[in-house]
Amino acid sequence: MRMTTRDIRAKKNSGEKLVMVTAYDASTARIVDQAGVDMILVGDSVGTNVLGLDSETRVTLDDVIHHARAVARSTANPLLVGDLPFMTFRVSTEQALAASARMIQEGRVQAVKLEGGVEVTPQVEAITTAGIPVMGHVGLTPQSVNELGGYRAQGRDSEGAKAVVDGALALESAGAFAIVLESIPHRLAGWITERTSVPTIGIGAGPHCDGQVQVIHDIAGWNPDFLPRHAKRFGNVAEEFRRAVAGYADEVRGGSFPTERHSFRISNSVMEDLQD
Repeated sequence: MRMTTRDIRAKKNSGEKLVMVTAYDASTARIVDQAGVDMILVGDSVGTNVLGLDSETRVTLDDVIHHARAVARSTANPLLVGDLPFMTFRVSTEQALAASARMIQEGRVQAVKLEGGVEVTPQVEAITTAGIPVMGHVGLTPQSVNELGGYRAQGRDSEGAKAVVDGALALESAGAFAIVLESIPHRLAGWITERTSVPTIGIGAGPHCDGQVQVIHDIAGWNPDFLPRHAKRFGNVAEEFRRAVAGYADEVRGGSFPTERHSFRISNSVMEDLQD
């Protein structure tokens, strides 16, 4: 049975850590589901990890919906959360509602995630009032990377820390069922976690959050030449994949694959008929 937002909030109360990862396609999502995670995020990180884009700001709503449908078709247990991409919710509450409705109806997710703090609380209130669960996101917000001056940790001075705290508390008051804390000091993340009734999901925010989210490409080793400071590589998928393709190529070129065992049979009588 698929996880619900009620289940997610209950895990904070019980002290059980929440596990969330990204997934963007059916094959990966199926494996992630089998691994027993609580939530899957179909993030705008699909742009840089799958679509070959140079920034999350290039990702469209149609992009995320397309990949979310694939994830939804192949999973049965995790709560599915779809990212609202850059400038699909900032213009107005009406725009935010329309984008969220499409994500639920067409993307088949159970919740949406949007970036921002105090400034997006009207959108969060409108979306949750419409019956759509919202996951908030404060700290480093990749959609604002140009304003922030790069992918830099946030909340390290008094002004920045207060902005992160105010944003998290505002999102909670606006109705968010959980809040992502990205790239902020671990003590600050712990302080927020203790003072909010909704789960905090950390990425680069230390061990004191109620759960963690990571990009599947980072933890599985899909990007062998790059690993963010906040991530740990738990496998080497890229090397295994390269070895499999190289082995296939070697056998094709050497004539050892395919063999008759990998082929279909035809009766002698049919072959004889071809000679007539």
